Order: sequence, then C-alpha cells, then structure tokens
Amino acid sequence: MTKKIAVLPGDGIGIEIVAQAVKVLECLNADFGLNAEMEQGLVGGSAYDETSSPLPEATLKLAKEADAVLLGAVGGYKWESLDISVRPEKGLLGLRSELELFANLRPAILYPQLAHASTLKPEVVSGLDIMIVRELTGGIYFGQPRGVRELENSEKQGFNTLIYKESEIERIAHVAFETAMKCDKRLCSVDKANVLECTELWREVVERVSKDYPEVELSHMYVDNAAMQLVRAPKQFDVMVTTNMFGDILSDCAAMLTGSIGMLPSASMDKNQKGMYEPIHGSAPDIAGQDIANPLATILSVAMMLRYSLGAEALAVKVEKAVDDVLNQNLRTEDIYTQGDIKVGTSAMGDAVVAALKS
Repeated sequence: MTKKIAVLPGDGIGIEIVAQAVKVLECLNADFGLNAEMEQGLVGGSAYDETSSPLPEATLKLAKEADAVLLGAVGGYKWESLDISVRPEKGLLGLRSELELFANLRPAILYPQLAHASTLKPEVVSGLDIMIVRELTGGIYFGQPRGVRELENSEKQGFNTLIYKESEIERIAHVAFETAMKCDKRLCSVDKANVLECTELWREVVERVSKDYPEVELSHMYVDNAAMQLVRAPKQFDVMVTTNMFGDILSDCAAMLTGSIGMLPSASMDKNQKGMYEPIHGSAPDIAGQDIANPLATILSVAMMLRYSLGAEALAVKVEKAVDDVLNQNLRTEDIYTQGDIKVGTSAMGDAVVAALKS
C-alpha cells in the first residue's frame, strides 16, 4: 500500500536539509521497497511570501491527507517585523494544532564518534540516551487570553496564560509511561509545582496515571533543577515528560549535550501515530544557501517517521545504521567538525548516507 508523505521544506536551511532527507526516501523507494509518494507544500515565511499566510489551506489539506509530514524549519530575520498573527512560526503552531499533534518525542542520543564534540567532559555524556516527551498543543503557547494591552497609566503590559486540562495531561502522561516501558522504565516528570498551580495539577494527574504503570519508577523534578541536572549528570535521566514551554527549553539544552543541535530529530504525533517529523533546530538564516548545514537530524527524523508512522521498523534501523556508518567514516559537517575529520557540505553528507544505505 502506497504511503503519502507531505514534504514541507519551509525556510532557511530547511530547503537544503529536507532535500537530503528526500534523497534518502527516494533511495528507500527505489532499492528497499518503501512505496512512498511525496508531495511538497509551502509553510512558514516562504508560504507567507506567496500566499500572505504562513499556513495556506492547500498545505493544511495536504498535511491532513498525508500519512506523515516531513518538515524542515520555519522563520527568519526577514519576517520578524510581521504582525505576530502571520509570522512563520504560526504556520508551525497551526500544523500542530490542526493535526492534533499533542505528543512530541525528542531523543537526545550521543553517538560515540561525537563524544569529543560535546562541550561537557566525555565521561559525563558518553552513553547518553534520553527521550524527552513534550506536550505540544497546550500550555502557555496556546492558552487564552493572551496579548499586549495598555494600562490606565498608558504603560503596556504583555500577558500569556498557562493552562492545562486534566485530559491533556493524562494523554501525554500515558505516552510518556508507554515510552518508558520501552526504555529503562524510569520516568521523570518535570514541573514547577511549588509556584504554579497549573503544574501542581500536572503533578497530581501524572501521579494518578502512574498507577496504571507499576513497573515504571516515577520521579518529579522542578524545571530549574532539571536544567541544572541535565548539565551536571545527564545520564541519570531515561525518559522525561513535561509541559510545552519547559520541553521546548529542556530539549534544546539536551541537544547540546550530544555535540550539536544538528544531530537531533523529533516526532510530533497524534493519538493514531500519524506524525510530523522535523529536526529540533531552527531555520538558521545566517548559514542558509551555503551548503554547510547538518542534514543528519532531518535524516534521523525520517528514521523516526519510518518507525512510528509508516510501520517500517527495519528501514528505520537501516537509516540509523547508515548515519552511524557515515560518522565512522569521519565525515563531518561544520557544526561537528574537529581537526582530523573530513569536512563535507550538506549535499555531500546526504549523498554519503545514501551511499551507506546502498553498501
């Protein structure tokens, strides 16, 4: 049965890195029987430039009809002066909301070949393998009311609302516990229950859901301590679950433990395992078009897509092995390059992964 993939390169380096991921998918189609059909669409700033919307109806329709979505990145300096309602990031948030992609899985895995690329000592990060489960469609990014208002003294005041319903917390907690069951059966729930009533409820609900998973060891940690512990002793963590904003911050922190944010993929899924797959980094407009961006996070996002949405575990393993093989060849893009490595560009790295797949 043919699988349909919506390909949304987005902005900046998104165009370059997604092109490399498409090379991998085309190889899997041609040589390994994937049978996937790809169709491209506009999202983000590039979509605004052509349609005056960061999420055109045609793109939303394409995404809804697809079995999975491959996204590059959105945003850039060019569009920062736009009204917030039409900035590129609204396209990304709109996709997450419209597709009901509430569960964001962000693995932070350190490839042994890149232990030296981390800013932390090798003995602190070697063997790192963390999964961060981030709630994606609730919390302060979506809560109402929000905005900027003028007070009586003509001073402006910005305001956002942190809000979660029990049902939203329950469903992400179940995803986190199920994920922990497939890992080392340890789950750390991250909140700020000492000062935020919303996350006090978060902790209460997670505790309640834990009763369905007696094999999983549950712990709780305040977000400020969690950030410190990620840098101090990251290997204490197995699976972490947290709110939308906290997850956004902590996963970027975890990314740097691995040597480069250019190595980390992510999956954002609905209740039926349909997902949108993207690297966790941004559009990096300062290096766009220079053929130096690292495409490996995007290619590893394809592996996650194969595993979670397309039911092709064996092909997911093949892609991950191909990335490992390329690193064993000492091929490095600029972000992970150190003296003695072989520096390659974005396109050459994509070609190397395809060659490794075929070998």
